[in-house]
Amino acid sequence: MPSSTAAAAPVPGADAPPPGPTDTSRHAPSLSMAAWRQFMNVARPYWLGDKKFAAWSLMGLLILLMLLETHLAVRLIDRTGEMTSALAAQDRDRFWDAVRTCLFVLAFAAPVYAFYYYMRDAFANHWRLWLTHRFLDGYLGRRRYYELNAEGTVDNPDQRISEDINSFTGRSTHFLLIFIGATMQLVAFSAVLWSISQALVAFLAVYALVGTVVALYVFGAPLIRLNFWQLRREADFRFGLMRLRENAESIAFYRGEAQERAQLDHSFQAVFNNYARLIKRQRSLNLFQRAFSQLTVVIPSIILADAVLSGDMEVGRAIQAGGAFAAVLASVSLIVDNFESLSRFVAGIGRLDTLRQALLGAPEDRKAREPQEPEAAAAAKKQRRQDRRAHRQARRGRGSAPAGMPSTRSAGKAGAVAAAPVASLAPIAPIAGREIQAREGERFAIEGLTLYTPRFTRLLVRDLTLQLQPGDALLITGASGCGKSSLLRAIAGLWRDGEGIVHHPPMESVFFLPQRPYMQPGTLRSQMLYPARNCALDDGQLREVLDAVQLPELAERVGGLDAVRDWEKELSIGEQQRLAFARVLVRQPRIVILDEATSALDSANEAALYERVRASGASVISIAHRPAVLAHHTHVLVLTGDGGWSLHPAEGFRFEE
Repeated sequence: MPSSTAAAAPVPGADAPPPGPTDTSRHAPSLSMAAWRQFMNVARPYWLGDKKFAAWSLMGLLILLMLLETHLAVRLIDRTGEMTSALAAQDRDRFWDAVRTCLFVLAFAAPVYAFYYYMRDAFANHWRLWLTHRFLDGYLGRRRYYELNAEGTVDNPDQRISEDINSFTGRSTHFLLIFIGATMQLVAFSAVLWSISQALVAFLAVYALVGTVVALYVFGAPLIRLNFWQLRREADFRFGLMRLRENAESIAFYRGEAQERAQLDHSFQAVFNNYARLIKRQRSLNLFQRAFSQLTVVIPSIILADAVLSGDMEVGRAIQAGGAFAAVLASVSLIVDNFESLSRFVAGIGRLDTLRQALLGAPEDRKAREPQEPEAAAAAKKQRRQDRRAHRQARRGRGSAPAGMPSTRSAGKAGAVAAAPVASLAPIAPIAGREIQAREGERFAIEGLTLYTPRFTRLLVRDLTLQLQPGDALLITGASGCGKSSLLRAIAGLWRDGEGIVHHPPMESVFFLPQRPYMQPGTLRSQMLYPARNCALDDGQLREVLDAVQLPELAERVGGLDAVRDWEKELSIGEQQRLAFARVLVRQPRIVILDEATSALDSANEAALYERVRASGASVISIAHRPAVLAHHTHVLVLTGDGGWSLHPAEGFRFEE
């Protein structure tokens, strides 16, 4: 989901001007070879991948239609000039012959024109389908959606996938075709224009070259950079509104409308201020474009006036030259005429390529950074200096880390082993190439696990080693913030900052229940089967599962197993937690991991659900704080939050220890 940084809190420098010549300005998108490489990084796989035959076939058809349309356009200009010359010469037969030819050409030109634009949009839509699937594969594969949210390195990935891809494919197709069409038009009409007036061709070349250079170097980088930040700030403002909607009940209980309004006002003010600067730049560009195009209305007439007035050239030829001049000018001044939309397109390419690097690129590519505002760049630079200083201090102090508390060895039946932990509060520099490894097998065990928060900012657990036998149950407890949920994330493979090995059965045999269950949009049946799509249980057996989790009347209350509801609003948190246990009973995993998954339940329901899960023979790993849950566990792991830990038998354990 989108990063909440910009939407949920004031952003330093949000109202400041966009990046100028700072140390990060070289990363800003621009009309350059860097932008071309970004475009090719995103576009190339479609043209060279599994859909290349369809892609090139559709493009070939479009080029064929474009050739036909250009030919018909040349014929129309030629016949229009002939009609004018016939009228000036008062030649009736010549005029009506030109009219018939013109109507014949129009009869073909209209359907060709319509079919060409239909195929252009169909091609862009097909490309969007393929590219969206590619990005979704990367977004959902390897849980990158979770990592992006945790790292906060790429803002609003949802907006980039839904909107930026659509813009990329549509505008790529548009610009590709108009550049190809402009080349065809340039060749076709230059021949016509050269045969009429070589002076017009020479003037046109110089005029278009000067206009393009001015557009690129005067309006280029500032306009593209402003468009880049407009896309980002619009996405941040939209996310703020979405966050307000999703957390409406909590905000209403807090009566936090004033604070939310202040944050939304701040976010929208950044949108407004950036857009104000953007339209000022566009005003100057529009003035230049208008003057550039208006001058060409009179220039052909001025250059050809002497030839027409002296009788050396027919009026129709002059009109034909004017039409050819306009067509050639449109071809050679393509960048000038489309610079505003081209700048928005280039800004979107940069955002999309950054997401591509994060989802599909090599690991070193994922470190690429987007343009930063001056304040953000300075803060990032300062933070990097502090990180390097802390890492140097940590390396110097590694040999003298303070000793931690001795652990209590377990004598329980699980055969779990605990080593003496070492406490440390100093950030420790990551060891290159080291991360927590997951190994699939037939047992669950943790071997030499040292766990840090992301980016190695704080040590949570040092050298944890334990093993669970089938049917064992481990309770993890400790003070708030000591790393209980973080340890579960490491077991699930979500956090890898640290070292050690987690041995686990196939992940299909491991089931996680978070404190707040995820309720998927869909039917009651789909809630019970999630994340699977189907199972071998019939409707009667599914209703028995609902009875087992203390929801006997739920199906009848909502209208059956195939009823569709907004389950987050339909069910209380306690009912959602019981429905999550139904997923466990449907799936029958070997290991169930519960992160305070019974926090909203009363003691009776909590005991009944634990007993049902334990009766299935599954091993259980829980985070909980109620003494009553000790009866359902065989061992207790206590985390101290400074790297220390201790392991105890559940029998006789007291939370006060």
